[in-house]
Amino acid sequence: MIVAVHKEPSFRESVDLMFNHAVALMRLPPGLEEKIRVCNATYTVRFGVRLRGQIFTFTGYRSVHSEHMEPVKGGIRYATAVNQDEVEALAALMTYKCALVEAPFGGSKGGLCIDPRAWEEHELEQITRRFAYELAKRDLINPSQNVPAPDMGTGEREMAWIADQYKRMNTTDINANACVTGKPANAGGIQGRVEATGRGVQYALREFFRHPEDKAIAGLTGTLDGKTVIVQGLGNVGYHAAKFLSQEDGARIIAVIEHDGGLINPDGLDVDMVSQWIRQHGGISGCPAGEFIADGASLFHMECDILIPAAIEGVINLDNVDGIRAQLIIEAANGPITYGADQVLRKRGTVIIPDLYANAGGVTVSYFEWVKNLSHIRFGRMQRRQEEARHQLLVDELERLDRYLNDAWSLTPHFKEKYLRGADELELVRSGLDDTMRTAYQSMREVWHGRDDVPDLRTAAYIVGISRVASSYRAKGL
Repeated sequence: MIVAVHKEPSFRESVDLMFNHAVALMRLPPGLEEKIRVCNATYTVRFGVRLRGQIFTFTGYRSVHSEHMEPVKGGIRYATAVNQDEVEALAALMTYKCALVEAPFGGSKGGLCIDPRAWEEHELEQITRRFAYELAKRDLINPSQNVPAPDMGTGEREMAWIADQYKRMNTTDINANACVTGKPANAGGIQGRVEATGRGVQYALREFFRHPEDKAIAGLTGTLDGKTVIVQGLGNVGYHAAKFLSQEDGARIIAVIEHDGGLINPDGLDVDMVSQWIRQHGGISGCPAGEFIADGASLFHMECDILIPAAIEGVINLDNVDGIRAQLIIEAANGPITYGADQVLRKRGTVIIPDLYANAGGVTVSYFEWVKNLSHIRFGRMQRRQEEARHQLLVDELERLDRYLNDAWSLTPHFKEKYLRGADELELVRSGLDDTMRTAYQSMREVWHGRDDVPDLRTAAYIVGISRVASSYRAKGL
């Protein structure tokens, strides 16, 4: 049997096509349009590290897409498939994403061609430190110029190594902690950063469900409570999104798709159990939380209310898009829907909450961490107790009235305890993230519903982001 394989644009070409689709609806001078589109610079480094009695050579990249604002911001991913085109496409997405959520950064991205599972921890540290050295000595890691963050294959551990390496090279830089975000909380990081992207997905869906008109376009009603959800990729982002949606909003995670297959439970999967199983066994095969399906990709065609691709780019493409039955897709990963598949879904009327917005929680909280590092004080330290003291005045007055009225009414149980507690850093981070996701959605929605020539949220997101980048360049005199 001959299986048809559709030829589609590469990830980088897809980003350019989506950019072109948006700018065709804008009135930008051709020169400015080209300036925003092109990637400013990409640095390729090949370095050697002596490991296991021999020298291994590694290839890494750091791409700077736009310096309309500085520093530029973007993660560093570790994967064997990392290449220049992918890094440049991701850097472009970072430019538009930061502009959309009003984080004051240009777009950047980095990558190292490596399988992190193939190396021991101490070996990975040597490799990471050498990579950081190669970037830092060219100011491609710098608190005021280029600030990396975690991405696929990296996390708090790698960011701590990078920060320490930068400090060793810049011993008098008082703002050295701000050279990278996503650090451990006890090493200059911020509460809520690990969960940030998944939490942002939750807040994005909550905001979408606040608008009856938008729900109606997707054929949905009510709230997130009881909605059926399929998650592809239960890594950091997918896990936290699934956990918060199921435990806090009442959604049912009916299926999870992983690299070794899929897991189904119509009554709802125990996300914590599945995640723990994956960490212990390297996959979901054998997990008792649901029914295992060897052909995990087939679960993309299951009926559900919400589909969350949360792993890698291109998982929904022309070869499988015809079977997609989800009414609403939210892109927790970068570029999980190819340009061709996006066109098919758009014509079909499927609503897509785009990656440009949906996974911006990570860079938003990274922005908070960067500000914290530059201010050298944790959020809440100055105002928390003063806030509690003001609340105490109100509670004291209510209790006085209670006594005056001879216990004719009383405070609700636990009200006093909850009301008196001032916001800590985690609560403030979540509040700031929620506000950011709400505001950004409303800016997209205004374009989506306010213009007859803007058919979908992705186009609206690009228009908002590109417009803000253009405004920055104009302010610089371009």
